[in-house]
Amino acid sequence: MAEFKTRVVGAPNTLEHRIFFEKDGKPVSPFHDIPLFANDTKNVYNMVVEIPRWTNAKLEIATGQTFNPIKQDVKKGKLRYVRNCFPHHGYIWNYGALPQTWEDPTHTHAETKARGDNDPIDVLEIGEQVATPGQIKQVKVLGVMALLDEGETDWKVIAIDVNDPLANKLNDIEDVEKHLPGLLRATNEWFRIYKIPDGKPENQFAFSGEAKNKKYATEVILETHEAWKRLITGAIPAKTEVYDLALENTAVEGSPYLITNESDFKQIPEESRQPPAPIDSSVDKWFYISGTSNL
Repeated sequence: MAEFKTRVVGAPNTLEHRIFFEKDGKPVSPFHDIPLFANDTKNVYNMVVEIPRWTNAKLEIATGQTFNPIKQDVKKGKLRYVRNCFPHHGYIWNYGALPQTWEDPTHTHAETKARGDNDPIDVLEIGEQVATPGQIKQVKVLGVMALLDEGETDWKVIAIDVNDPLANKLNDIEDVEKHLPGLLRATNEWFRIYKIPDGKPENQFAFSGEAKNKKYATEVILETHEAWKRLITGAIPAKTEVYDLALENTAVEGSPYLITNESDFKQIPEESRQPPAPIDSSVDKWFYISGTSNL
């Protein structure tokens, strides 16, 4: 994926900050233009890193903005940061998304009984390297958890960078517990409690919090890939009462949203990266969660 580069606009930790993607100097969408599969046998996937491990800024692919840059999520006009819930600091894995996937908010999953969350499917990369925002990793899938977030199915694919020293030993979900004992339990706990400091209840899981195996995870990924195909080819609308998505792309043949006009590329700002803005000291606060929902 060396042909894809980032175009950084503004300073991290500001409302204006964006990470765009480009190829051969032209903008591309990390949602639509980066291939899902990284090899011909389709068992290695491209992962777009949004949030590096140990950091708190909630960065995400902006599915509603042209060419879908990575930006920091905003709530009530303020940038969002996840809290540090003891013993965790920020995100405990490299967090990102699989391109060319979409969790359809009009579709109810047969087993979770909840609709999709309208985003590309999330990935938790558990290798030893701390990634960078906008990095594209090649990963192998190991399993998946199903978070039920405000009534929506929010799949969390567990994966590892194919170049990680442990990659050859991790081939399915049971290998994670064998070689990284406690990580799955910590992952479950992290998602269960991370919103409690903000006054929200515990998050719930489908399957009693169990991580499903590689085969199940692969089926979920392929389902979300097919949903994305229906979306990007115009088989279903880009905008409904339920969702409103930006589908401009430069590489999906047959897509009605394919852009070839050079003038349209100028919608994307030029590179203007700046040093990170300071983060409020409250982001570093540690929260001790006792029982199920008390601080």
